[in-house]
Amino acid sequence: MILPNPQRLELTWIGKESRPRLEPRILLEDPTKSYHAKQRTNKNDIFDNHLIFGDNLLALKALEQEFTGKVKCIYIDPPYNTGSAFEHYDDGIEHSIWLGLMRDRMELLHKLLAKDGSIWISLDDTEQAYFKVMTDEIFGRNNFIVNVIWEKKFSPQNDAKWLSDNHDFIMVYAKNKEIWRPNLLPRSDEMDARYKNPDNDPRGVWTSSDLTVRTYNENCDYPITTPSGMVFYPPASRSWSINKERFQELVEENRIWFGNDGNNMPRQKRFLTDVKEGSVSLTIWKHSEVGHNQDAKKEVKEFNSESVFTTPKPERLLERIITLATNPDDLILDSFAGSGTTGAVAQKMRRRWIMVELGEHCHTHIIPRLKKVIDGEDSGGVTQSVDWKGGGGFRYYRLAPSLLQKDKWGNWVINKEYNAEMLAEAVCKLEGFTYDPSDTIYWMHGKSTENDFIYITTAHLTHEQLALLSDEVGNNRTLLVMCTAFRSRAGGFPNLTIKKIPNTVLTKCEWGHDDYSLQIENLPMAAKPTKVQKDLFEEEEE
Repeated sequence: MILPNPQRLELTWIGKESRPRLEPRILLEDPTKSYHAKQRTNKNDIFDNHLIFGDNLLALKALEQEFTGKVKCIYIDPPYNTGSAFEHYDDGIEHSIWLGLMRDRMELLHKLLAKDGSIWISLDDTEQAYFKVMTDEIFGRNNFIVNVIWEKKFSPQNDAKWLSDNHDFIMVYAKNKEIWRPNLLPRSDEMDARYKNPDNDPRGVWTSSDLTVRTYNENCDYPITTPSGMVFYPPASRSWSINKERFQELVEENRIWFGNDGNNMPRQKRFLTDVKEGSVSLTIWKHSEVGHNQDAKKEVKEFNSESVFTTPKPERLLERIITLATNPDDLILDSFAGSGTTGAVAQKMRRRWIMVELGEHCHTHIIPRLKKVIDGEDSGGVTQSVDWKGGGGFRYYRLAPSLLQKDKWGNWVINKEYNAEMLAEAVCKLEGFTYDPSDTIYWMHGKSTENDFIYITTAHLTHEQLALLSDEVGNNRTLLVMCTAFRSRAGGFPNLTIKKIPNTVLTKCEWGHDDYSLQIENLPMAAKPTKVQKDLFEEEEE
């Protein structure tokens, strides 16, 4: 029997169904803040990186058209919702606001991620469990990879009220777990040092591995006689990992080790030349491998000693993530850029990157840091381990203001800050066209296909002007005309679709909303109602 309205497991919270109707803003480059190296260091230098200053939810929406499905790795370190920004709210509202704000961002990040991409999210215990269930709904529970444990501190906090926490989580999801595979980590000198050659085998250094397995197999349970005459059986409830015939082949190939005296339990020789060119990452990342909070603060002090972040991330931590998740020239996105660690490490590792940051530290921390990296003057972090010499650059963008604003009578009109080029690009994005203005044809501002174009103008078009335009477009092409007013008979030009702006775009999104940030501590308290229920005979106020 099929049950009506089948229920599903989900996390609910206050305001879950409320979703912002985001305006797809355009990005405006500020060449005075963009930066690049004075010369190329090699042919692989990357210059077209994006540093975006503005609300990160609006920025993600601005990136949607161009970068959907193109980002190989996303790393975010969002506010942990520890309570400092929510002191005016009760616990239920606190969690609900944070989850709602993060849900909106995660949905856009999911769209931007490539099919073979992955997202890595730093969190602590405050919201990690809630965030996991919420993100399962967006990415699919089957695309969850693992929760990495990062040892952020290495000494106990003696004034801790309960237990001294010394770790954060890094939650990992794939866009499609069936096709995503992490890279191997480079082999360390410590790993290679475990390989020896006590029998002077001409194939080189080797190490030995256990020849038994837990899964019992009767065909692999047999006695083995060592060169010294001792007889060994597998331990109880275990068996050898290979059958008798395969074991004899390995003996003949000198791949079985019985110890220096030939009387030890047999082990299989594994040669360094046979192992993978790297190692599979574990899920517990020690501070000795990827750094800790104090390492990160020292790195920040190198470019801003006056204002150090409370919880920056060390460059070695980002190096680990970028190594596992990307290859050179892949695109990385960080929409909570903070002090700019992601972009700095991505630049050093020759990956393309996009960072978004709303805070003023975009200018006081990120830009000075990136300039030192690009100029080859940053000797800290992972500079030496990745052999970084400098080079490349980035473009600085800010979000354009809202396309529409209200005039003094309360009517929505085109924002006066918009010039003709800005207007054309913004309307192209709103209507789903690629902004691609022609140098020779005035009415070609953008296109949706090879034969479908858009023309944006603030002019009032007459019937005669539209007739000339229709003739130029021809029978094999179509044109969407966006103008402030026009005069023409309905359906008079089959190759033209004519719409008025701003009227036709008024309902597409929320206009004039510039701040969707997570910094909500200054929100006013809702007024408490003085009366819960009206009297039975109370009349409505006029």
